[in-house]
Amino acid sequence: MRDIIEGVLRFQRDAYPARAGLFRELAGGQHPGTLFIACSDSRVVPELLTQREPGELFVIRNAGNIVPPYAAGANGADGVGATVEYAVTALGVTDIVVCGHSDCGAMTAVAGCQCMAHMPAVQNWLRHAAPVPRMQAGASARDRIDATVRENVVVQIANLRTHPSVAMALEAGRLALHGWVYDIGTGAIDALEGDSRRFVSLADHPGVCATPPLLGLAA
Repeated sequence: MRDIIEGVLRFQRDAYPARAGLFRELAGGQHPGTLFIACSDSRVVPELLTQREPGELFVIRNAGNIVPPYAAGANGADGVGATVEYAVTALGVTDIVVCGHSDCGAMTAVAGCQCMAHMPAVQNWLRHAAPVPRMQAGASARDRIDATVRENVVVQIANLRTHPSVAMALEAGRLALHGWVYDIGTGAIDALEGDSRRFVSLADHPGVCATPPLLGLAA
């Protein structure tokens, strides 16, 4: 814990003064343009990844970058839904990014059908994750995990569309949904291309947008 405290002191001494004007402005309110939904994995830092300043991203982080479908609120998983609703309705974000990543522990558990009986809360949470995609015979464990990471992004975008605030904003043309997969080892990002389920390099297609239909994925 000492290193955390020392970090806070360095922030107060060095980082805060360098952005004092920005923080004074932010003290009166926030106007982020993007809701960024990422995994809680310590290696994934949305603001670092996107090079955004404080106040520019509204962030949700949880195991597996999961967005339970709207009906799941009755099961106690409404914290994500409430945050999505606030971002879209109160803050008026114009973009939502669902960002999966390589070597995801949650998707590794799903892809490997690992028993989670010793972690019942995790087991219950992961029921909102994507099913393991069908793979060709002989596919490696790594291929299964990578495919599950991508399929999970598709599923969570579909789940987002079940939320009334998101559906209304999409219909009004004031919101776009984006699916990303971040490779920790290389820094590369692949983005979901429309409703094709194909992921393409974000470097080649920086404006790629994903707003797929439900496709029966949000049940």
